[in-house]
Amino acid sequence: MGKVKFGLSNVHYAIVTETTDESTGEVTSTYGTVKPWKGAVSINLDPQGDNEPFHADNGVYYTTDTNNGYAGDFESAEVPEDVETSVYGQTKDATSGMIVEKASDVKKYIALLFEFDGDPSKRRFCFYRCRLQRHSIASQTTSDTTTVGTDTVNITVTPRPDDEVVKSFADQGATAYANWYNAVPAIA
Repeated sequence: MGKVKFGLSNVHYAIVTETTDESTGEVTSTYGTVKPWKGAVSINLDPQGDNEPFHADNGVYYTTDTNNGYAGDFESAEVPEDVETSVYGQTKDATSGMIVEKASDVKKYIALLFEFDGDPSKRRFCFYRCRLQRHSIASQTTSDTTTVGTDTVNITVTPRPDDEVVKSFADQGATAYANWYNAVPAIA
């Protein structure tokens, strides 16, 4: 049986904290608690970067590759309130319960973890440094049938500044697989 992918599930996220050492300028990435993001519908991430051929001796002599991460979108039933406040930096008013978005809100990077159930190896992925754009707000009236509305978030994945790591994945049976959602997988 060939490899196929379907059944996006177990989407989780964790907030990234990047600390810069004042004396060396080195950046260290650490991750908060891994939390579920329920209601996953689809994900589509395309590689970003270029391949530049260098021509010599009447042909391609050498090719340079640039890995700028990925860009795409993630669709879910809705963006959880915790993502609105802890990732997008919006505030929840303690008295009224309103979530308030301001132009000055500071967004945070996240790690995004997920798997494909239909993949025979149930491969699990981790993208280590993702920036979420604000999502659109849309719905439509009900008629004879009900169309469920979803939220789509555009995602930009860039290499971590400390070690240039972009993503990792593990197949079922790998040592890291069992604890994948307990903490953001560490790179040895």
